[in-house]
Amino acid sequence: MIKNLFRGAFRAGAAVLASSTLLAFAQAPATPYPSKPIRLVVPYPAGGATDFFARTVFSQVGELLGQPIVIDNKPGAGTTIGSEQVAKSSPDGYTLLIGDMGTYALNASLYKRLRYSPATDFVAVSLTGRFPLFLVVNPRWTKANSMTELLATAKQSPGKLNYGAPGPGSPLHVAMDLFKQQAGIDLVAVPYKGGADAVKDLLAGQIQLMFLDSATALPYIRSGTLTALGVASNRRAPAAPEVPTVSEAGLPGFEAYAWQGFVAPKGTPPAVIAKLNASFATAMKDPGIQKKLADAGVEPLTSSPEQAAQYMASETQRWAQVIQKSNISLD
Repeated sequence: MIKNLFRGAFRAGAAVLASSTLLAFAQAPATPYPSKPIRLVVPYPAGGATDFFARTVFSQVGELLGQPIVIDNKPGAGTTIGSEQVAKSSPDGYTLLIGDMGTYALNASLYKRLRYSPATDFVAVSLTGRFPLFLVVNPRWTKANSMTELLATAKQSPGKLNYGAPGPGSPLHVAMDLFKQQAGIDLVAVPYKGGADAVKDLLAGQIQLMFLDSATALPYIRSGTLTALGVASNRRAPAAPEVPTVSEAGLPGFEAYAWQGFVAPKGTPPAVIAKLNASFATAMKDPGIQKKLADAGVEPLTSSPEQAAQYMASETQRWAQVIQKSNISLD
């Protein structure tokens, strides 16, 4: 009987201890996010447009969050290397990706074997910015001084004009394919691994024209080294208001941007996404950041996660039609 009393008392005490322990765990505050540095993967080399944006804006985002955001450049394979790494990362908010329309909209149609899914492996945080695309020529080597003259020359001599296509399937490449399709002209694509090599050949007269993002194009336009025949946005770029839109200059309705956004791996808690989104929106209001972006010709964007996801989906559908018609395919 005494043994039974001891046994009952022990069981009761154990039950009380277990209940107290569970209650303590339930009441213990979760570790606040973020509690350590955040890694932001840029799937391009240092020095490019996406890298410029990341380093300009996300240091301020880190200050607002109370933890540094470390830029990690993972270039290669049309942004797929860095994107795949993030897609397979832990969904805890400590690994993020800032990519562009290639990452989120083009690659799904371009690659036969894409090892990440832009639609299902990420959760969108926010759109970040758009880079107007300028259609440029070298005035020393190209007689066309206006969009009308360029279109006339291309129609009179089909297949005679060459354009730079940096990174097959890149935003600059598919923008030119859309231009050709809408204008009904035949231009010859000359592929390049990157924009720097293409610009070098444009300056040397090896190719006649190409689209360039605003951050790359503006210094050449301002110095008179390259002539901008049009900007592919729906309105004139504030950084170069003298340049007409492509639509104004001779191809009505044409529009193309190189846009960006940042995402987290699928499964990242909604509270973390909301905090990242709010911090980014606040950073984008900083006057110093706004000036740096404006000087580079970047059109800043902010959005809700839902708006970013919807835009990425609509752009995927839009550019899939252009890629299919151009018969572009990458391994």
